[in-house]
Amino acid sequence: MPLHSIGSGTISFGLVSIPVRMYTAASSAGVSFNQLHQKCGGRIKQQQICPACNEVVERSALVKGYEFAKDQYVQFTDDELKGLEGEASRSIDIAEFVPLAEVDPIYFEKTYYLGPDKGGDKAYRLLADAMHQAGRVALAKYVMRGKESLVLIRAAQEGLMLHTMYFADEVRDFGEVDKGKDAKIKPGELELAQRLVAELTGEGFRPERYTDEYRGRVLMVVESKVEGREVTTMAPQAQRTQVIDLMDALKQSLGKRGSNGRASADGNGANGGAKVAALEKKPPARARQKADAAPREKKVQAGKR
Repeated sequence: MPLHSIGSGTISFGLVSIPVRMYTAASSAGVSFNQLHQKCGGRIKQQQICPACNEVVERSALVKGYEFAKDQYVQFTDDELKGLEGEASRSIDIAEFVPLAEVDPIYFEKTYYLGPDKGGDKAYRLLADAMHQAGRVALAKYVMRGKESLVLIRAAQEGLMLHTMYFADEVRDFGEVDKGKDAKIKPGELELAQRLVAELTGEGFRPERYTDEYRGRVLMVVESKVEGREVTTMAPQAQRTQVIDLMDALKQSLGKRGSNGRASADGNGANGGAKVAALEKKPPARARQKADAAPREKKVQAGKR
């Protein structure tokens, strides 16, 4: 399915302006379900209920409220919130260029592809090549849906990608999490762990090797139900052996890797080949087409996600 632009903008740095169009780079392919009434199979409808008045509230009678204390709210009208929004702008103003390695992935939120808009081919190509050769990414501010967003632009796959990012105060402090610093590592345990890491090290990230097995099983059952076939319950997966001693666990892991070799990891062994074939097996056509039919994204105004 061809990509459809969801908006446009202008990358600005110095006196250079580059008109671009935005495209959604990825979307979830998870299986979704509707809530049905078990008695008749009808799809249920949700209503807004006010527990204080014990009555159904129409959407037109709703206002937004911010909870500043337990069960205490201040109300806002749509016009009040509209007045607080940032000035509508298509400009993506680059503030600085930094090494990508200095940006923790925890700040990434969503990814968009950027393509040159009419008349922007040369400037787009110039920025992409310059950033690639410099090994830098751009940090910028962008107003989306009236709200200011922090974005990162990077050169990738011979083009430019834009990542929306969390602001610093939106990322929780990892320092509040216990990291086991008081644990005592026994002699040889680190060496065994490093050997296991080396054994499991691949040549690079190959995302096509990983598939959503749960989604495939669900879609197969969906197809069976649609065609009226009997559904067989899946057998429970084998449980991992519980090993109390960490050293024994590392040794058993290395021993298992040594006996199986790389065949099982790459799917070349007898069991591995069957496993990979099962992973790569596509779900039935009817169910797959329904799952792959992502909802059409609405065209947004300039500067929207």
